[in-house]
Amino acid sequence: MNPRVKHVIPNSDYTITLLFDNGEERVFDMTPYLDKGVFKELRDKRLFNSVRPFLGSIKWHNGQDLCPDTLYLDSKIILSKQSEHKRILEKSQ
Repeated sequence: MNPRVKHVIPNSDYTITLLFDNGEERVFDMTPYLDKGVFKELRDKRLFNSVRPFLGSIKWHNGQDLCPDTLYLDSKIILSKQSEHKRILEKSQ
């Protein structure tokens, strides 16, 4: 079983930054999905930005979701020392 999503941040370029329960931070590109079925609605930035963690995966306001395994296997790991999630977590402490 692959790691599950703990936190998600929508980005302006239709990518999402994901923090997984194994501590990895990755970026998933949603652009290939935006011309398909229910995901077309996510071209609306307000709806795209409504993404939230949900049961180890993610879900948008209108119900769109993705398999957590897809999110993990098809995302790219972030190697930066000061990641977006780390900055957010440090501010909240």
